[in-house]
Amino acid sequence: MNSLPIEVMSADALGEEPDKVAEVPLVLHYWNMVVRHRWLVLGIIVASLVGGILLTLLATPQYTATSRVEIARQQQRITNVQGVQSEEAGRDLEFYFTQYSLLEARSLAERVSRQLNLPRNAVFFEANGIEPPDASLLGSGSQRPLDSATIAERQDLVIETLLKHISISPIRSSALVDVSYTSSSPSLSAQIANAWVEQFIAQSMDRRFESTADARRFLESRLDGLRQRVEQSERELVNYAAQRGIVRMNQDPKQSPRDLDTLTGTNVRQLSEALAVATVARVEAEGRLDAARSRRSNDAALQNPALNVLRQQLAQAEGEYARLLVQFEPEYPAAEAVQQQIASLKRSIASQEQRSVDAFVTNFDAAEKRETSLRSRLDALLSDLNQEQRDSIQYNIYQREADTNRQLYDGLLQRYKEIGVAGVGANNVSVVDVAPVPDRPSSPRLAINLLFALAIGFGLAAAAVFVLENLDEGLREPDQVRQRLGLPLLGAIPVFDDGEARELLADPKSALADAYFTVRTNLSFSTDHGIPQSLMTTSTSPSEGKSTTSFALAAILGRTGRSVVLVDGDLRKPTINRYFDAANEAGTSNFLAGDENLDALIRPSQYKNLSFMTSGPQPPNPAELLGGRRLQLLVDELRKRFDHIIIDSPPMLGFSDAPLVANVVEGVVYVVESRRTPVRGASLAVRRLLDAHARVFGVVLTKYRSNQRGYGYGYGYGYGYGETHGDADRKGD
Repeated sequence: MNSLPIEVMSADALGEEPDKVAEVPLVLHYWNMVVRHRWLVLGIIVASLVGGILLTLLATPQYTATSRVEIARQQQRITNVQGVQSEEAGRDLEFYFTQYSLLEARSLAERVSRQLNLPRNAVFFEANGIEPPDASLLGSGSQRPLDSATIAERQDLVIETLLKHISISPIRSSALVDVSYTSSSPSLSAQIANAWVEQFIAQSMDRRFESTADARRFLESRLDGLRQRVEQSERELVNYAAQRGIVRMNQDPKQSPRDLDTLTGTNVRQLSEALAVATVARVEAEGRLDAARSRRSNDAALQNPALNVLRQQLAQAEGEYARLLVQFEPEYPAAEAVQQQIASLKRSIASQEQRSVDAFVTNFDAAEKRETSLRSRLDALLSDLNQEQRDSIQYNIYQREADTNRQLYDGLLQRYKEIGVAGVGANNVSVVDVAPVPDRPSSPRLAINLLFALAIGFGLAAAAVFVLENLDEGLREPDQVRQRLGLPLLGAIPVFDDGEARELLADPKSALADAYFTVRTNLSFSTDHGIPQSLMTTSTSPSEGKSTTSFALAAILGRTGRSVVLVDGDLRKPTINRYFDAANEAGTSNFLAGDENLDALIRPSQYKNLSFMTSGPQPPNPAELLGGRRLQLLVDELRKRFDHIIIDSPPMLGFSDAPLVANVVEGVVYVVESRRTPVRGASLAVRRLLDAHARVFGVVLTKYRSNQRGYGYGYGYGYGYGETHGDADRKGD
């Protein structure tokens, strides 16, 4: 028994989102689209491949000749003066992009056209498949001259053709470039490819010659003016120095003008150095003098030999005197003699020390006088230096102007000599491979064209499937019921042959019986008391399977032991009587018209617990009968006699019968045919039912092909479970 529709209905009963239960992967959804239109897709792809083969066989062979050149980096500088172009300019990518653009320049095409005389070459026009202006004059044996207007018109056509067929292909991560030309003539392609490279080299040389000539003329004019400016600036510099008495001592050209020394500045610097030395000497002499006077430290006295001898003798005498006092009194003659000797030595030492101090004083006075003299002379020179520095401001201005003019003049003169000796230098473009005459066509290529045709075929097929899928408003898959109609899915009924409904429903193991049993099971969840006691089936348009659905539900409910009555409420096109092989003599229309003998209108059937009531004679206005009170009376009477009432009502489209019937039953089972019923029509019909306050239990999707990808387990496996091989073959369509 199929379980997937039960799960969907259970999700609705629990308030969950049913779309998540029936969600299909996006890739599988696209695959289903392709499978549904597989013959169209296959036809478009085959047609594209056939078209590619025909175009390949009918196309004129084209030959491509390729010449390879090397473009080295170069530095395009007119002078060595900064500001024209940096030294790294030739290494930038802009240089190569410029060369590639020059290879595709119109001026280069004009040079090639003039070199090969292509406007008068009939082979060129024929090889490129173009018709030249005034073609009658272009015969190979014609001697008629062409006027200038015709030549100019052909020249423009030739240039456009050359630029259209030439191909510039730089080789990645290298300085190599392939120049290719394609035409139907192998020799012409090779000739134009080689001429293109030759003219590119010639054009580069011409451009460099022209730039050199312009540079020489520019340098000549600039040299004359700079020469005069150098002479004038140097003359002004010398005159100003003579007027101000400025004498420069350092004339090193590498040194800036501010660092050049004058005579006055040199004297000041020398006096400053001498004054610093004199100041240091005076400070040192003053320090020695203070030390000598304080008797705390007298290095000079310590270094005096005579003074050292006297102090040594004094120490010996004092030692002898101390020894004598141990044995004798101070008045002892020997002790007195030693004491007198000590006094004499002390006087000699004091005299000697005084002479040392006088020497320090003399040295200090001399140092102080020298410092004072140097300082006075330096002060006198500083005033002269200050005036000279004020004058040097203007002098430096003259000096900088003269140096600048001299540098510009020397640089331009050097560059002028280089251009005159070296000329334009070596060419930066060289031919690596000359274009040979191709021996096989470059196009058309069957494999590439087939791949291209296959890609086009896939694209057209995808577009066609996309358009058809968007134009197709029918419901193709069960999960679209909730998405597009907003109603729960009661079940999906597989497609079957007309006339087999009764046979298939009689077999409980058939896919059709299993599908309708699923609908019956889902209906049990639609109300709080189980399966509705009264319901009706309707559809958007006729022949969607609503009558079969009514009959199937009635038969299955009767099989479960419930008493069921199937009422044909379609008074316009009766159908129910055909399922029971009964005549439509009396039925619903009779009761609605006033016939009270309801028992005579209800007929038993060969199906268990199932009775039916045909529509009866067709009334002139069925809507008036269905809109009366007799319909409600009929339903009330049938409720007393049967457990379930199923009314097969007319379709919704164009009629008001179905909403009238929906008001007397508990709810509606809406039937939609798969891949046929437009969604907009079904939505409008459902909206009419809802506006009439009818309750819609859900949707039954009929004539669904259970073998569609993506629903193989829920529908294909469920419906096919337990069936014989013959059954599977019968419904495999």
